[in-house]
Amino acid sequence: MRGDRQSPPGRQSTLGDGASGLPAASPPGAVAVADDPAVAQFLRHLRAERNASEHTLAGYLSDIHQFCLQVWGAQATPPFPWRTPDRYAARRFLAALQKAGRAPATARRKMSSLRSFFRYLVREDLVRDNPFGGLQQPRARRRLPKVLSPAEVTRLLAAPAARRQRTRPAREGLRAARFADYAALRDTAILELLYSTGMRVAELCGLTDARLDLLSGTALVRGKGRKERFCPIGRPAAKAVQAALDSRDRLLADRRLPRTQAVFINRSGGRLQPRSVERLLKSHLAEAGLNPDMTPHVLRHSFATHLLDAGADLRSVQELLGHAGLSTTQIYTHVSVERLKEEYGKAHPRV
Repeated sequence: MRGDRQSPPGRQSTLGDGASGLPAASPPGAVAVADDPAVAQFLRHLRAERNASEHTLAGYLSDIHQFCLQVWGAQATPPFPWRTPDRYAARRFLAALQKAGRAPATARRKMSSLRSFFRYLVREDLVRDNPFGGLQQPRARRRLPKVLSPAEVTRLLAAPAARRQRTRPAREGLRAARFADYAALRDTAILELLYSTGMRVAELCGLTDARLDLLSGTALVRGKGRKERFCPIGRPAAKAVQAALDSRDRLLADRRLPRTQAVFINRSGGRLQPRSVERLLKSHLAEAGLNPDMTPHVLRHSFATHLLDAGADLRSVQELLGHAGLSTTQIYTHVSVERLKEEYGKAHPRV
């Protein structure tokens, strides 16, 4: 299938060097979609002008790919005729999302991605109109984030050491014992750091030794849009991280593995990935007798809510979390109010 307009001269039809320029974790079929000149151009724009992360690029690519499947089918190949989709095509795409049972928030995000894509095409004079412009989006149900109580956080933070003690075999090889000891210290440090700083799990996994200053109690993290911010680290978290780093270095030396700047490593000495953090959290939640279905973000939610409960300024919490706008942070004020109402309902004699 051919588009009704070729890319302007000088603009490449692929992102980067062919498939190697694709964002990490691109969805199936993304190679074909990224070979479309307009899509490749848009992704380069996101990289260069918006400093978009690989995760963000993969999200845009997935949404555009899904729209292509809806409009032209699985057999279509680039370049795609981007001038042909109209307001009705956009509405059919939204209807398909709703019929598939997608959550309103998911549908809104996909619509936002495609609106941005077509806005860029209009700006570059590749299409006349934006079919997603002015299209009413499904209302997102406001769901308050899950939050742990301070007592539950304390139980969770104690879980790695408790689990190591409970599962330590009577006879354990030296090699296995050293990694298990490191893993317990590492997991404690991860949980302490997530709760102490409120950083995202991807930010935590991206930490290097050079970005930590445990003496002053700060971490320099790279957040969404590759924006950097300093996060204060509490003394218990700093102590736990230092213990994990010391154990990491001993483990690497014992196994004659090269030194690494990654703060948290896996069994083979490589950088720990977000999926691994999600798995280990589930294990420790279960160990602490808590709901194992929660994600690492629950500690970020708890961090923000507990700060506001203690009287912290909303603007300060916004900066600590790395939120671009105050409206995102304000959801935690609703959590605090709901918790206050719950306590009121328990204690007041005339409710």
